[in-house]
Amino acid sequence: MSNSLGTTARRIAGGAYRRIDALGHRLAGDEGTAPQAMPPASDPTSEAEAEAKPLADAFTVPPWEPLLVDGQGVLCNICRWTGEAFAGPRHSEGAICPVCNSIARDRFLHWSFTQWAEVHPALRVIECSPRLGPEYRGAMATWFFYRTSDYDLRAHQGNLQLDLQRIDLPDDSLDVMLCAHVLEHVPDTDKALAELQRVIAPGGRLVLQVPVLQGFTAPPAEPEFHGDNTPVFWRFGFDLTARLRDHGFDTALLCTEELADAVASGQNPWTEWSGEFDVPDMLAGAIPEDLTVAADRQQSARLGIEPGYQFLTWDCRVPQA
Repeated sequence: MSNSLGTTARRIAGGAYRRIDALGHRLAGDEGTAPQAMPPASDPTSEAEAEAKPLADAFTVPPWEPLLVDGQGVLCNICRWTGEAFAGPRHSEGAICPVCNSIARDRFLHWSFTQWAEVHPALRVIECSPRLGPEYRGAMATWFFYRTSDYDLRAHQGNLQLDLQRIDLPDDSLDVMLCAHVLEHVPDTDKALAELQRVIAPGGRLVLQVPVLQGFTAPPAEPEFHGDNTPVFWRFGFDLTARLRDHGFDTALLCTEELADAVASGQNPWTEWSGEFDVPDMLAGAIPEDLTVAADRQQSARLGIEPGYQFLTWDCRVPQA
């Protein structure tokens, strides 16, 4: 089947699946869980109401529906919760949504995906080692042809066991690979990037997020492990952009307006910063022409993706043949 015919078939199948699902909800007298329009941003849900709301009912708006980022308070772009504030500190690993448990970097990853890719039900999507739980994964599986993967199925449950250095999938078999905080745990970066480029179809995307704590890529100075006791082989910097391009990806490094302004000015606007980030080295290593602003200051505040130096995502597109 040609790529165009395959995409058309998946679009039809995805739309039919969603219509059958909505019909099932109505026949069961359960319209409250069927997809609905997003509530107006001017009518935010309180945190207490959000905590009382069943998590399974949260993912009712598919990601291709418009997201209203104007308004007061904060907004989770994954489950569409609105409220006065996220829980916890402003940090890539904080600012927790009280409904879906997303942290700030989760929201920036999905913001980067939904704002830069053509999002529709026909997409074949794999998410590597997803951090969010079964309700989120179930929603993604109704919105897309979605699967999850993990290297050894130890730290994260997945549909597939995949080693990014030797991906057991056919050529051109994916439209989107969501890969957040995984590549730093892979020993051979070049093998992984070559394999990712192979399995993503022309026009498809790798949405890549890694912790950027310094300006330039280097191995850890001493043994380093993340929370699930997984070893870190590489601490990436801004030179990863050129490496992705060398592997054939059309690559944009997505960032916040706050970071782009800091890099352009050559001035550090943060008088204090989280200790794991070497902000002066990051600003020295950043390449202004490689940066693309994906979230302005209003959007960043609304989505809880602050401070700006903690948020970078690579949008890597496989060129059309």
